[in-house]
Amino acid sequence: MISFKLFRRIPQGLPGDRDLSAALNIDLQWFAAEDEGRTEEPSELKIQKAREEGRVAKSQELIGALGLLLPALLLIFLGPSMLKTCVEMLRFFFTRITELDPVGDRFVAGLFFRYFFRLVLPLVIVAMLSGILSNLVQMGFIFTTKPLTPDFTKILPRIGQYFQRTLFSVDGLFNFFKSVVKMGIIGMVAYFLIRSDLEKLINLERAALWTGISTVASLAARMLIISALLLLLLSIPDFLFQRWRYTESLRMTREEVKEERKQYEGDPYVRSRIRSRMRQMMMQNMAVNVPKADVVITNPTHYAVALEYHQGTMPAPQITAKGEDELALRIRRIAQDNGVPLVENRPLARTLYAELDVGDYIPQRYFEAVAAVLSKVMKINEERRKEAVGA
Repeated sequence: MISFKLFRRIPQGLPGDRDLSAALNIDLQWFAAEDEGRTEEPSELKIQKAREEGRVAKSQELIGALGLLLPALLLIFLGPSMLKTCVEMLRFFFTRITELDPVGDRFVAGLFFRYFFRLVLPLVIVAMLSGILSNLVQMGFIFTTKPLTPDFTKILPRIGQYFQRTLFSVDGLFNFFKSVVKMGIIGMVAYFLIRSDLEKLINLERAALWTGISTVASLAARMLIISALLLLLLSIPDFLFQRWRYTESLRMTREEVKEERKQYEGDPYVRSRIRSRMRQMMMQNMAVNVPKADVVITNPTHYAVALEYHQGTMPAPQITAKGEDELALRIRRIAQDNGVPLVENRPLARTLYAELDVGDYIPQRYFEAVAAVLSKVMKINEERRKEAVGA
């Protein structure tokens, strides 16, 4: 275990010196990757499961920045109208303060809520839309109730792990640095804006009421907009960091990768048995189909493709068997034992083996090449007949 001491030497013999030494030893593994040994990239299946559980990469800074910027823009745009509505509401209630009964008269309560919703509802709607938009931009549309499931293990938090995660970890250090930067941004914006309007602010005590309100509102609006834009820029590196941490948290060990493949792709032993059984079936079919073939096209040693063609019943020559290496050798031997002609054509044999399966008809683009092979076979068969007649 690697560790370091904050002080080189701690006086010995003092009461509690061992406890002090232990307290000043900070384990550097707290700063290392949390999932030691997880070296493999997360699979698509694991990412999909994480999304279904509501675990996604998102930046809360982007959500907060948009949640501040869009309502602030709306507030600036609707500010005069909202101020007019507020003045109208105050004038109405203050002029009828002796006539209305706010407790027993439902009309008063309804009128108040009508004014209230006119003032608040646009801001609430824009704030909700900004939150939805910022989430959709980051992670797309996800609907899951998994995060709402109660987790009783979180009732009693583990204090040691909490401080380790929040103070002595990559996330903790990044969040601390991010908080310092945010406070610095807001402080600098406020300082420079107030400094630029300091003379106006000092003279507000001698200015009219409306002048004071407009000056302070203008200063606050500029402060909100500039701060929101700078925080929006800050959310870009935060989003990249969150994506990186999200990918790191989903990394898998080699054992997990093997287990996932075994679970969803089948046991390797079972797959090998299936391939072995398929090879046996192909061998059995070759023993039946190759003797009926008209020609076997070879590479000459690596590939072998058997073709059968009946002009009256088949639309085109058909592949009845094919093989590579050992299977190709087996096809050639069966063909030789049964008198099926072997024709060497390396490019055609490779192409037919790679592009077509057993039972497929030869496509039109290969008709010319196959026709040349079949004409050669006809010459071979003709020579055999002449040799048989002569014998």
